[in-house]
Amino acid sequence: MNIVIIKYNAGNIESLSNALLRLGIQAEITGDHEKIKAANKVIFPGVGEASTTMAYLKKEGLDQLIPSLTQPVLGICLGLQLMCSHSEEGNTQCLGIFEEQVKRFVPQPGMEFSTKVPHMGWNTISNLKSKLFDPSLDNQYFYFVHSYYATVGEHTAAVCDYINSFSAALQKDNFYATQFHPEKSGSVGSKLLENFLKI
Repeated sequence: MNIVIIKYNAGNIESLSNALLRLGIQAEITGDHEKIKAANKVIFPGVGEASTTMAYLKKEGLDQLIPSLTQPVLGICLGLQLMCSHSEEGNTQCLGIFEEQVKRFVPQPGMEFSTKVPHMGWNTISNLKSKLFDPSLDNQYFYFVHSYYATVGEHTAAVCDYINSFSAALQKDNFYATQFHPEKSGSVGSKLLENFLKI
């Protein structure tokens, strides 16, 4: 199976590559348009800031390429946010694959300690509605690190609660995305990556 991880100016690609290696998959990390288009599956990961990352995607033509892909595509963390329509981070117009908006968490008054931003650590997901998930993953703990979140909307494929309900995962057609990091989520994260590879 030909799996490509899109290479761009966002961190955390190596840990994803290692998670796939544990599943017996040697993924190619590349920004080459032809290799991305030829892949069986594409993963669009990311740790970084929305506006500078979108600027890089535009510079490399990836802002046009990614939405045009027809094979299964998995966005992770910032990847999910950049697949939405707009992010409050840097007032950024994103790729527009999903119609959901990306907003910053606002701690609740008087609860600043228990609702710290960023949302960092393990949290459960529910309301699963995608081939990414099977019943064994319902209410399981996944690892999150983020200060911005995608709203709940038409393309929400899983929900998490922190300060408010938000989209833990999104899906539209061949595009899938998770706000949490499957590569840092132990056995349940490995199961999700396996499910994606089977789509």
